[in-house]
Amino acid sequence: MRGPVTIDAARAVALHALGWTLAEPDRAERLLATTGLTPADLRARIEHPQMLAAVLGFLLAHEPDLIACAAALDEAPETLVAAHHLLENA
Repeated sequence: MRGPVTIDAARAVALHALGWTLAEPDRAERLLATTGLTPADLRARIEHPQMLAAVLGFLLAHEPDLIACAAALDEAPETLVAAHHLLENA
């Protein structure tokens, strides 16, 4: 993503980050344990900005995951940080 991060772009980045996170069972389990979210929460609140912010916050809390996710999404880590900020304050 190039240029400023919009709320729509932040949602898209967060959804892709969620997919990346859930693709690895140990990481997915850690997400659920750390955030207190359940699979039902993820399904029911998939478009909710605070839930998406929680996913990005999970990645921000563990720099190796943040860097790996950003690389997998072909984004700068700063983009995920900006997306987190926008969604957390939406």
